[in-house]
Amino acid sequence: MLAQEIKPIKHQKKIELVFSGADYFLRLEKIINTSKKELHLQTYIFDTDSTGLRIVEALKNAADRDVKIYVLLDGFGSNAFSSNIVKELRYHGINIRFFSPLLSLNSFYIGRRLHQKVVVSDAKKVLIGGINIADKYHGTSFETPWLDYAIEIESKVAKPIQQICRNFYFKKRRVRKSKIEDVFIAKEPIEIRVLQNDWLNRKNEIQKEYLKAIGNAQKEIIIVGSYFFPGRKIALALKKASKRNVSIKLIVSGISDVPLLSNASHYLYSIFLKYNIEIYEWNKSVLHGKAAVIDGKWTTVGSFNMNNLSSFGSIEMNVEINSPTFSEKYLLHLNKIINQCSKLTTETLKKRDSNFTRYSNMLSYLFIRFVVIVMTYFTKNRFLKLY
Repeated sequence: MLAQEIKPIKHQKKIELVFSGADYFLRLEKIINTSKKELHLQTYIFDTDSTGLRIVEALKNAADRDVKIYVLLDGFGSNAFSSNIVKELRYHGINIRFFSPLLSLNSFYIGRRLHQKVVVSDAKKVLIGGINIADKYHGTSFETPWLDYAIEIESKVAKPIQQICRNFYFKKRRVRKSKIEDVFIAKEPIEIRVLQNDWLNRKNEIQKEYLKAIGNAQKEIIIVGSYFFPGRKIALALKKASKRNVSIKLIVSGISDVPLLSNASHYLYSIFLKYNIEIYEWNKSVLHGKAAVIDGKWTTVGSFNMNNLSSFGSIEMNVEINSPTFSEKYLLHLNKIINQCSKLTTETLKKRDSNFTRYSNMLSYLFIRFVVIVMTYFTKNRFLKLY
């Protein structure tokens, strides 16, 4: 729907903002179809609906060209992935396995999930973002695609990302830390970094960079926040930024696929509104994006949600881009999104929510906090015990 609004920045390397819908899936198919040696696909949800089956066919065709393919799906998010299709993929020589199956031989396990969405081809081309493989992210003739984003990159960062994917697929647990970054020299230097959050492996890069960027913000913070339920540190950083007279705008989902979490987030809205933080609800589809632009020069896009589950439980991957040109182009799009949103105020919340609704939202907030603490606590204990 909005896929053609941002023209790519031209330089000898490639970094482009990608939209959910046809934009993302055409690029994904092209990457698969042009792969020559090695392809890694790691994602949280891979549905075997019409969109998923198109990607399955592309993978099988690539495997028939002798491309080595490794597919890693989350055991919970992709629990419904067809076992018959798994057999088909393996018949074509594709390596496929599930990360931490929900029911394993040693435990019932739901805490630590493979939440990153990354595709890397021949150590040259990369897609990183928040977009899963399913009809709802592609859209249909009667359904608007969920609003989400990714980044397509062609640069030297693809090589270490491919190694990360290998490490996850082959279960290499002790991996030396290394920065993944590159600088594009165009009309201006464009610095990109690939950030990971895998707290149990001592990686908390995405949250640290969010806190750093928010802490250094001087003018404006715009956050696209699906499942917006920030932990204490990020919430405090936003409040401090507001006190410094930084303009803060949150773009959140008015239509949620997780109503309980949505209710918990609504409880927080009234608190953030007291700090003059502007909140905009997107109601044209489910908002699934996870992104931010700060001071018109720092951008991040990826799989990291602003909640403690992303910070301390799940495995996440984001791209950080330091470029006024890229950020300004993204801001043009986000401002168009804001213009299509419903702005929430203290007054509109009072009119919309009854006393019962506010009480229900508070209970949802307390329950979600409890669930997240339990999930991250048992994740840590299980990790320390087994690894």
